[in-house]
Amino acid sequence: MSSQSILQIKPSTSAPLLGHKGLEALVNIDPKANRRARIWDISPALHCSIIGTCLTAAELRQFFVRFGDTDAKTITDHAIHSRGVRAAGQHDVAGKMLHKLLDNRHETTVKRFSNARTTAEVRELWLKAFDEGVIPSAYWAVLTHPATDRPLIEEAFGQVHMLSHMVGSSNRMDIARLRDLEREIGERDAKLARQEARLAAGASDRSELLRRIETLEAENRRLVFTEQMIATSSGGPDAAALLLRIDTEKAHATRLAGRVGELEEQLQAARKFAANLHKQNNQLESELAAVEATLQVDVRNEDEVSSIADELNGLTLLYVGGRPGLIEQLKVQCAKRGATLLAHDGGIEENSAALPGLISRADVAFFPVDCVSHHAAGQVKKLCRDHGKPFVPLRAASVASFISAVGDRSRFSLIK
Repeated sequence: MSSQSILQIKPSTSAPLLGHKGLEALVNIDPKANRRARIWDISPALHCSIIGTCLTAAELRQFFVRFGDTDAKTITDHAIHSRGVRAAGQHDVAGKMLHKLLDNRHETTVKRFSNARTTAEVRELWLKAFDEGVIPSAYWAVLTHPATDRPLIEEAFGQVHMLSHMVGSSNRMDIARLRDLEREIGERDAKLARQEARLAAGASDRSELLRRIETLEAENRRLVFTEQMIATSSGGPDAAALLLRIDTEKAHATRLAGRVGELEEQLQAARKFAANLHKQNNQLESELAAVEATLQVDVRNEDEVSSIADELNGLTLLYVGGRPGLIEQLKVQCAKRGATLLAHDGGIEENSAALPGLISRADVAFFPVDCVSHHAAGQVKKLCRDHGKPFVPLRAASVASFISAVGDRSRFSLIK
C-alpha cells in the first residue's frame, strides 16, 4: 500500500467542481498583474470554504466584535460563519480588514508559497502541506497565489471538501466505537464482580477445608495413638473395629487433602483470570479516554489542530494487519497528529517481502493482535529488533486502540 495519503484526490477530468465558466469566474484579476488575489477578487463560490477552513469561529467572533458588531459574542457559530462569508465578498472596510486578518493569521505559509514561481511549484507546496496537515494556511496561500490556475483551485477545493466528509465520517465511527467501549466496560465490570464473588466464595471454602483438615489431623494423631495402644494389647472384636475405623478416617483425610489441592489450583486460576480481566478493563478505559479526547477536538479550530499535530511531530508509523476500511480512518487520525501512516495487510494480499522496506522507513510499528497472522506478527517483532525500532501490539483492530497507543509516547521506547 502506498504511503501517500489516501486523501490525495486528483482533479476530475469530467465536470469541474465549481462550474463551467472560465478562470475569471473563480479569481477576478488580470493574470498579467502578477499579484496576489484579494478575498473580494475570489469567486463567492469559494468564500464559504475559505471562511470555514482558514478561520475558527472564535477568530471570527473577535473580528466582528472589534468591528463593532455587539451581537457577535452571542450568535451561533453558523450565524457568525455566514456573516464572515458575506463580508468576504465586499470590497469595503470589512472586506479589507478580513483579508488582512487572513494574511496575518497565515503569514508564515503565505511567505513560503511566495517563493513559488510556477503553478507546478505552488501545487507541490500545497500537496506537501496537505500531507503534513497544515491545510488552513496552505489553502489560503494557494487561492491567493498569482500562479494558481483553475485546475489547481478545483483540486485544492475538492480535497478540502472531501476532507470535511472524511473527518465527519471518522467522528461518526469514533462515536460508535465510544458506545461500544462503554458497553464492553459495563460487561467487563459485571464479569469482574461475578469473578470476585466466586473468588470470595472459593476463599471461604478453602478456609473451611483447612479447618476441617486440622481437625482431621488431630483426630488422625489420636487414632494413631489408639492404634499403637491396641497393637500392644491382647486384641479382640473391639480392637478390630477400631482398626477399621482408623483406616476409614485415613482414607477420608486423604480425599479431603486432594480436594484442598484442587481448590487451591482453581483459586490460582481464578486469580490469574481476574488479573487478566483487570488488565483488559484498564485497556478499555484507556481507549475510551483517548476516543473521548479526540471527539472533544473541534476540527475547525486550527490552534487545537496544531497542538494535536505536535503529538507525533512528523513521525512515520507502520500499521500491519487490520480490517478493510480501517486504514483510511487511521490515516485521518495520523494526519491530525502530524504523522504519516504506512500500512501493510500482513501478507493477505500484499507480499510480505515488502515488510523489511516499510519497517526501515517507519519510526515505530503497530499490529492488532486480534487481526494479524502469527507469521506476520513474528516478522514485525524480528525486523523491528534487527533495525532497533520499537513495536507496539494493539489489543484490537480499532481506531480506539490505535488512538490510545499513539497517545502514550512512552510505549514507543519501552517495547523493543
